[in-house]
Amino acid sequence: MSGPLDHPAPTLDEIEEHARQTVAHLPPAFRDAASAVALRVADFADEDTLREMEMEPFDLTGLYEGIPLTEKSVFDQPQGPDVVWLFRRPILDEWAERGNVTLAELVAHVTIHEFAHHFGWSDEDIAAIDEWWA
Repeated sequence: MSGPLDHPAPTLDEIEEHARQTVAHLPPAFRDAASAVALRVADFADEDTLREMEMEPFDLTGLYEGIPLTEKSVFDQPQGPDVVWLFRRPILDEWAERGNVTLAELVAHVTIHEFAHHFGWSDEDIAAIDEWWA
């Protein structure tokens, strides 16, 4: 009998591919704007981010860096691209703890949550796209 330890852990690239599939399946009204956001995957958030957010490394599965579209102004000086970060190790840890969702479902949930910050979505907006939110 084989178990989860018989398979290698999903890679950064595999997590990114799940996230890109999520973006590709967003409603058309959001897809183009979402594809303008940089998508990055790392094992963990950096120490400065964790300290600033007062979080432990395994507690942060994703992060949005940027100015939400609802707050952007033509007068803003760009400081760099908006970025959605996904953190592989905390995602894998949550996936293993849950045991009742696929990795693709969990990555989609985290990805949608972070893009919600970018779009300035309400809880109702998120629930319309992510059934977990409801």
